[in-house]
Amino acid sequence: MNSNLLALHFSDNRQQILVTGATGFIGQLLVRELLADGHDVIVLTRNPKVAASLFFDKVKCIASIDELPKSYPLNIVVNLAGARILGWRWTAARKKVLRDSRVALTRTLVEWIARAEHKPQILLSASAIGYYGIQAQGDATDLIENSSPQPIFMSQLCQEWEAEAQRATEHGVAVNIMRFGLVLGRQGALPMMLLPIKLGMGGKLGSGKQWMSWIHVRDLLRGIAHLFQLHIDQGKTNGAIYNFTAPESLSQLEFNQQAAKILHRPCVVPTPAFTVRCLLGEQADLLLEGQKVIPHNLLKTGFTFEFPTAKSALDELCA
Repeated sequence: MNSNLLALHFSDNRQQILVTGATGFIGQLLVRELLADGHDVIVLTRNPKVAASLFFDKVKCIASIDELPKSYPLNIVVNLAGARILGWRWTAARKKVLRDSRVALTRTLVEWIARAEHKPQILLSASAIGYYGIQAQGDATDLIENSSPQPIFMSQLCQEWEAEAQRATEHGVAVNIMRFGLVLGRQGALPMMLLPIKLGMGGKLGSGKQWMSWIHVRDLLRGIAHLFQLHIDQGKTNGAIYNFTAPESLSQLEFNQQAAKILHRPCVVPTPAFTVRCLLGEQADLLLEGQKVIPHNLLKTGFTFEFPTAKSALDELCA
């Protein structure tokens, strides 16, 4: 991210925070912002040595939640863990990996919370707008947090993931579900999305009409900080579900056209849908279908976006 952006403020008081998925694209940025704001961070990771090195030994690293004594005074849990969704075909074995890295890990966290002598005040648990399934192309209905899911794998995965997190409410913990849209940053998916455009091969993917609901990673981190402040500093006691997407949705072709204009490249080379489906199978829906998702609940709490439009986000990220 741009080094000129101001550091984030999460809470007026020093907090003890457990983060899963800390070595990922979002997790790394979040942990660094938490440390800069003066908080104590515990990282649950499969490779503690790598994580310790990544954060210059400024965090406590554990390989199992059982390494944390039940008397440990955690204030907040931020659950970002999950194997990469796009890549390998969704075979039965791959679906199990995706479920275990999300659903099973979240179940383990909640089981620890059940045993803990000092319950955390809040659990912020990641999910995705895949919860809403796919939206028919040409349908401009805004999807908000109470919109219905669908009986397809990516939606069912999110439903199971969220259900495990919500079990923490049984132990007096405020659970906030964060349904992430496409996260734009200098890491993650955006560099690969921009590569064909930079090579002069950008254009529509499939019909190009599928909705893209996205968020600049800076606004995602600001949104997490906003939820910290609501619960810790302002005393909000109830959790909620939040769509982490910018207020602007646009079609895949419109997004590529915006990027191409900023990069001074053409945007005329189409990628046929059948090619993508041959390569990716079922998960091609992630690219060829979409959802028009609105951050209704975040906006309702008074959150404002630093990058509300694709142009503003791409201008910053392509600078």
